[in-house]
Amino acid sequence: MLPPAADFDELRRGFAWRLPARFNIGVDVVDRQPADAPAMIVDHDDGRIERLGFGAVKRASNRLANALRALGLARGERVAILLGQGPETALAHVAAYKLGAVAVPLFVLFAEEALRFRLADSGAAMLVTDAANWPKVAAIRDVLPALRHVLVVDGGGIDGTHDFAALQVAARDDFAPVDTAADDPAIIIYTSGTTGPPKGALHAHRFLLGHLPGVELPQRMFPQPGDLFWTPADWAWIGGLYDVLFPAWHHGVPVVARRFAKFDPEAAFALMARHGVRNVFLPPTALKLMRQAPGRGGARARLRSIGSGGETLGAELLDWGRETFGVTINEFYGQTECNLVVANNDDLMPVRPGSMGRAVPGHAVAVVDETGRPLPDGDTGIIAIARPDPVMFLGYWNNEAATRAKFAGDWLLTGDIGRRDGEGYFWYQGRSDDVITSSGYRIGPAEIEDCLLRHPAVAMAAAIGVPDALRTEVVKACIVLKPGVAGTPELAREIQDHVRTRLAAHEYPRLVEFMDALPLTATGKVMRRELRAREPVLVPQPPRPDGGPP
Repeated sequence: MLPPAADFDELRRGFAWRLPARFNIGVDVVDRQPADAPAMIVDHDDGRIERLGFGAVKRASNRLANALRALGLARGERVAILLGQGPETALAHVAAYKLGAVAVPLFVLFAEEALRFRLADSGAAMLVTDAANWPKVAAIRDVLPALRHVLVVDGGGIDGTHDFAALQVAARDDFAPVDTAADDPAIIIYTSGTTGPPKGALHAHRFLLGHLPGVELPQRMFPQPGDLFWTPADWAWIGGLYDVLFPAWHHGVPVVARRFAKFDPEAAFALMARHGVRNVFLPPTALKLMRQAPGRGGARARLRSIGSGGETLGAELLDWGRETFGVTINEFYGQTECNLVVANNDDLMPVRPGSMGRAVPGHAVAVVDETGRPLPDGDTGIIAIARPDPVMFLGYWNNEAATRAKFAGDWLLTGDIGRRDGEGYFWYQGRSDDVITSSGYRIGPAEIEDCLLRHPAVAMAAAIGVPDALRTEVVKACIVLKPGVAGTPELAREIQDHVRTRLAAHEYPRLVEFMDALPLTATGKVMRRELRAREPVLVPQPPRPDGGPP
């Protein structure tokens, strides 16, 4: 989508949106691709390598779309997808889009309570999952009256469900996709905020097209001949789906799929070398873990581009990336509601350590005050994006009040604090809300606090992020116990497990502090900023003389 250019200013001048009135993501990323072109390399845990072409993906997605329609799925209904990286995940999305249904990706590490809320709030009519995740759904299905059908991958014989493979075998492989407008709903991605439950960001089919410049720029004018894309980011999140999978398929570029139960830096190096991966999205935590890995695995990888986002990269990590891979890590910025709007590209402009980059062509990004008034360069304020914008969400699902609160006039307020310098570079400085950023995940405290309060020993609770050298932040629970309950190490571990088994492994509090009282406002709201202010400031440690991690 981006035109060739000698520098960034020329690129911006030469760009203009050309958006069709009718557009369907499923048709775009699969049906219009050459049938014999490679689409996916699946690297299985047992060492098997599975290769799929676009023709096979088209036929399989058509069969699944026919099967879903036969089960009664109607246009506009929601299809939840509880799967990790793999072909079934992509097929479920593509089939839903072709049907005019709305996909709802769900993270496999979510436990029962987290799943129950999202399935109930979205009113999901169908769910595609696997045998490993089915027990969590089975435990809550009775309280999900809208959930009519569950399809289970590798789950033949499970009572009350449909066998994913059997349904596909019985279905036809030709399908006439629904004619959708570019502005028709396509996907709900749940994001966490600071107050209340998680919110579902509803996006239209044009959402994919809006992503393309923000992928192409940091991935060094992607695509180029021979490109092959991979990310360890889960395909339940916007980073895995729309920073990698579907933009790659839009351009006919194959992707590598690998389900890592836990990120292993040496395995990541080996995977990239084994398949000749050329383009990657690596969250900062993954980069930090790879930097600490022994040996020089990066020497075996032949990467053409590296994008990273979610946390600010420092000069040291940028230098390590250049030394290890021979390319500059290009940072980018966005959020679930409006993604990939700021980015770097070392070929077209100098990368300044600590800066997120400049506004991606096609997006109007500014620093504003709370009323939406743009501030002069150098002033600190709220990073904001002007509407209309093709990558911007339609609104929060079933939450008009939250949607209105997200805007000041025609500016979408990200809630992130930063400044823009005189040359257009954006510098992130903090958050105006209390979202916790840990290992690339944005975690809202409200859901954690609600879970903590369900523990019989907890009277009051607050969840905050505290600095961590590896994960940027880790979750800390500040807890006031009920009268007569002693705050012991055993109880702290019990409370940690209570959250871990009910929400998700990345959301459980790694730190627990028992307190006599929490700081409150006059209206009884917890003052999380005061709790954060009590925490020590993390002082970066220099690397050891031998080059190892601090």
